[in-house]
Amino acid sequence: MDRDRLRASLLAWYDAHARALPWRVGPADHAQGVRADPYRIWLSEVMLQQTTVPHATPYFLSFTQRWPDARALAAEDDGQVMAAWAGLGYYARARNLLACARAVAQAHGGIFPDTEEGLRALPGVGAYTAAAVAAIAFDRPANVVDGNVERVMARLFAVETALPDAKPELKRLAGELVTAERPGDWAQALMDLGATICRPKSPLCERCPVAGFCAALAGGAPESYPRKSAKAARPHRFGIAYLLTQGDQVGLVRRPPRGLLGGMLALPTSDWRATPWSEAEALAAAPADADWRAAGEVEHVFTHFSLGLRVLRARGDAEDLIWTPTRDLGALPSVFLKAARAGLDNLL
Repeated sequence: MDRDRLRASLLAWYDAHARALPWRVGPADHAQGVRADPYRIWLSEVMLQQTTVPHATPYFLSFTQRWPDARALAAEDDGQVMAAWAGLGYYARARNLLACARAVAQAHGGIFPDTEEGLRALPGVGAYTAAAVAAIAFDRPANVVDGNVERVMARLFAVETALPDAKPELKRLAGELVTAERPGDWAQALMDLGATICRPKSPLCERCPVAGFCAALAGGAPESYPRKSAKAARPHRFGIAYLLTQGDQVGLVRRPPRGLLGGMLALPTSDWRATPWSEAEALAAAPADADWRAAGEVEHVFTHFSLGLRVLRARGDAEDLIWTPTRDLGALPSVFLKAARAGLDNLL
C-alpha cells in the first residue's frame, strides 16, 4: 500500500468534507495557525466514549457554557457536575472528569500537558484520550484509535482476526499510517471517514476517498469487516425501586461514590440480583414502613447486564432521604428517571 498516496487522498477529502463540530478547529482554520483548545478536546473525547456525537453535543455545549475551562470545572461542587452529566451514562467518567480537571488546575496551573506521557499521568486519562488530545490539540504524531478507526483499518487491510483479539493488530496498522504531517487533521480525518462513509452497516464505498486502497472492498464484502466473535449472552438482574412521595417531592438517596452510578442521586432500591424479588422481600427492603403499591415496571440495559426494576410507590416519610421536587428529577440517571416516570404516571 502506498502510504503517502493514501494519506494525501484522505486528507484532501477531509479538507473538503470535515464535520463541523463545536469542539473542533476546522482544517482551513488549522492551516492558518488556529489551534484547538485542549480542554474542549479532552472534554469532548471523554463525553464521546460510548456516546454518539448527536447525544453528546448538547451536554458539551452546556458544560462549556457553565465551565469554560479546567479551573472553572475543578472549582465546582461534585453534585452539580454529576447532575449535569446525568443522561450521558458511564458515570465513572464524570468522577474522573472532576479528578482530572482538579489535577490540571492544581498541579499544572490550569494548562493541560502537551505530550502523551504528560496527559497519561492525569487521573482518568487513558491511552486513547491522551493520544487524541496530544494529536488534535498539540499536533503530536500520536496514534489515535477508536472504534471508527478500527473499522477503517480492518477494511483497508482485510484483517481476518476477529475483535476483540484483532485490536493490537489494528492499532499497529493504524500506527504505520501516522506521520508528523498534520497529525491532528489525520486523526480527525480517520474518525470522520469511519463515522460518515465507512459506516458499520451499508458503507458508502462509492463515496470513499480511499476505496482504491481497500482490500475488503476488493474482496467484495467490506461490510463483513471487522470480523467479530460471538457475543456472550448479557445476564439479567432484578430489583425494586421505591418511590416515596410527600406532596410534590420525592425521596432520593445518593449512591456510594464507588461502583455503578457512583455518587449519583437515585431512587432507593433493593439489591440487584439474578432472581426476582417476592412481595415479602420487596416490602422488607423498603426504605420506610408505608402502604407500598405496585406502580409499574421498567427495563434498562447497562454494558454488562440488563435490569428489570419493579416500581413500588407510597406516601410517607423516612430518615436520611433527600427530598427533591418532581420538577428536578430530570437530573437523575436514565434508569432512575424511567422508574420515577413510571411511578408518577401511576398515581396512588
